[in-house]
Amino acid sequence: MRSAANGERRRQELADFLRTKRASLQPEEVGLPEGGRRRTPGLRREEVALLAGVGATWYTWLEQGRDVRASLDVLEGVSRALRLTPAERAHVILLGRGEQAKPCKAPAEELSPTLRRLVENLGPGPAYLLGRRWDYLAWNKSFERVFSWEPGPEPLSRNHVWLWFMDPARRTLCSGDWASSARLLVAKFRGDSARNIGDPLFEELISALQSSSPEFRKLWKRHEVAGSGDGHKELSHPLVGPLAFDHGVFRHGETGDLRLILYTPSCEHDTRAKLARLLESDDAEDELAATAPALA
Repeated sequence: MRSAANGERRRQELADFLRTKRASLQPEEVGLPEGGRRRTPGLRREEVALLAGVGATWYTWLEQGRDVRASLDVLEGVSRALRLTPAERAHVILLGRGEQAKPCKAPAEELSPTLRRLVENLGPGPAYLLGRRWDYLAWNKSFERVFSWEPGPEPLSRNHVWLWFMDPARRTLCSGDWASSARLLVAKFRGDSARNIGDPLFEELISALQSSSPEFRKLWKRHEVAGSGDGHKELSHPLVGPLAFDHGVFRHGETGDLRLILYTPSCEHDTRAKLARLLESDDAEDELAATAPALA
């Protein structure tokens, strides 16, 4: 009897919560036409059901506190339709199913063919597009040549933070200021990770870095936070020697999760001429191997 009573209370709490959230939303906030004068404030039940991708009758039963057990997909759809925060979403799932909500997995990042081509054809300096977790989503040939990098089969081989700490080639390339750059990089990454607390992909990356890199683990404990900006970078390329670039970060999209990093060759170290040699053919590395001492 106690279990039945608890179930009844949860259903009533859920019903009250859904009605309150529905009344707080206006049609224009969720991309619906205003539809003229309304007898009651907020969205109609049919509109919430449409946005959630569920039947109007089923949603009405939830608001009436009926003895139905909604699936997780239904409750996730309703949470999206009502623009619930992560805490509110967890509350709805707990009331609707009597269980704790799993962390909300962020949607997969997909680039349009147009955006990918734009990045790939940027030049002559290195350019790359980082996603929410700082994974490489697109890049140009100059980035591959200058940073001596090509994507591997493992997801971590495409992650900027992982490569900075775990790839010996990246460490050698950036040997001039690796330590100071690493500290700044971790501070920037921590700022982004705070907006994605509970995301399994972020948790997986941070856990892997902490277990694999004592340097990352030490910097992560400092709890430093920094924003993105422009700067100057000097590299020690294995084929052509020292290179110098100015670089900047540009946010893309409504959420700002995507960031485009652009490098432009500086006048130092004859960087522009060396970069041209790196890019002049698909066999540039083989050709430059024999002439690297003269160019450096």
